[in-house]
Amino acid sequence: MKKLACAAALSLAVAAPAANASGYVQPHVPEVVVVEDTAASNQGIFVPIFALLLLIMLHHG
Repeated sequence: MKKLACAAALSLAVAAPAANASGYVQPHVPEVVVVEDTAASNQGIFVPIFALLLLIMLHHG
């Protein structure tokens, strides 16, 4: 009886890794967060406004 229990335990120990070997775990990839900076979009208007003011001042000056 003891030999039979040892043989059963040994066969389970050999078969257990094979049953789990084909398992697939999808890798976890963190999401990419894109931060848009909108501070620079308003700065492009200052140069034309200053140029227009300079032209107006030169014309009326």
